[in-house]
Amino acid sequence: MRHLPYFCRGEVVRGFGRGSKQLGIPTANFPEQVVDNLPADISTGIYYGWASVGNGDVHKMVVSIGWNPYYKNTKKSMETHIMHTFKEDFYGEILKVAIVGYLRPEKNFDSLESLISAIQGDIEEAKKRLDLPEHLKLKEDKFFQVPKSKIMNGH
Repeated sequence: MRHLPYFCRGEVVRGFGRGSKQLGIPTANFPEQVVDNLPADISTGIYYGWASVGNGDVHKMVVSIGWNPYYKNTKKSMETHIMHTFKEDFYGEILKVAIVGYLRPEKNFDSLESLISAIQGDIEEAKKRLDLPEHLKLKEDKFFQVPKSKIMNGH
């Protein structure tokens, strides 16, 4: 993964409405423009890293990049689960993410329960990996301190 760490920013838009409702795992979604501007050779799958909303604190996160085979999406998406409880929705805010590592390829599941279980496992694994010194230092990256335009890919 020569693109990692990978930094991007964009406005939070409404997704498919499944994260909180069906999975109990809320996600923040980037607009198509951010997804379309990902490096062409970045693999689909589950990644981990850091995220901040607006000018808020930086939190651990996992992000799914791909087609969500369980839901048979026809459009590639990038859905970020931030490991923090927010008091309210933040549609329209600027989401900044630093993707620092890869967990696994995306795959299909035979049930909603097995999908939820896999996501919960991804979250636990990401928490552990993000405590490693080489990943912790990225939490302090200047990228999170500079409010710029609403859309940005790369660093």
